This record gives sequence, C-alpha cells and structure tokens, in this order.
Amino acid sequence: MTELYASEEAQQILQIAITKQTESGELSRGQLLEIAGELGISDDMLLAAEQEWLSRKGEMQEQATFDQYRRQRFQHHLIRYLVVNSFLFLIDLLIGNGVQLSLFILLAWGIGLALHAWQTFWPNSFRYDEDFQKWRRQRRLRQSVSNFMKRFLGV
Repeated sequence: MTELYASEEAQQILQIAITKQTESGELSRGQLLEIAGELGISDDMLLAAEQEWLSRKGEMQEQATFDQYRRQRFQHHLIRYLVVNSFLFLIDLLIGNGVQLSLFILLAWGIGLALHAWQTFWPNSFRYDEDFQKWRRQRRLRQSVSNFMKRFLGV
C-alpha cells in the first residue's frame, strides 16, 4: 500500500527526522547542502530558500519589536490614566463636591483606554499591517536621519 502525504505533512516528517538525526538539533551548512542534494533540491533553489527565510526571520524580529513598542505605548497610557485620575479623584474628595467630575473623566478616558487595549492586544490584521508598515517607515526614516547627522557631524 502506497502512503501519500501532503507537502506540508512531508515537510513536518522530514523536519522531525532531521532533528532526530542531529544530536544538538543544529545543522551545518554542509549538512544542509547534503540533505538538499539527497532530496533533489538544487543549490540555487536552496540559496533562494535560505534568502527568503532570512528575510522572513528579519521581518518577524521587526514585528516582535513593533509588538513590544505597542505594549509599551499602552502601558504608558495606562500609567497616565491612573496617575491623572487618582489626582482628580483626590481633588474632588478634598473639595467636598463628591466625585462627579472625576467620575465623568474616569469613565470617558476609560473608554478610550479600553479601545487602546483592544487595538494593542487583539488587533485587526489589516489595521495591524497598516500600523506596522507606518512604524517601519518612521523607524527607517529616523535611522536615515541619524546616520546622515552622524556623517555630517563626523561622529
């Protein structure tokens, strides 16, 4: 009986076998070339796949940095919310008017904070991609300006 595997299943099986074959789970470039040769993968195809993998790896690292940036922005927003609203609450208590004004601000700002939390931790994929690309452009622009200034100033 001939067993047929989908391409993804075959890839997973081969990945497990390769991992088990090497003790440390790491392969040298020579071993990678040897395995590719045994599978009938040309050196050019392997090189193209390696370059694509490096590109994806770099983008995943950038996305991890972007995710950290988004979480930090939310944390800063949360801290400002807590500090300002605590201060307003104390002022309302000291004045003796109750907590009417501070409660209104607390609720209104709280809605905005909840929306910010939603966008940070459960983003829409389209909106996330737009925000990521915008952040990436801004980051590259800042790096370009920084590099220009370093060259200009001779640092």
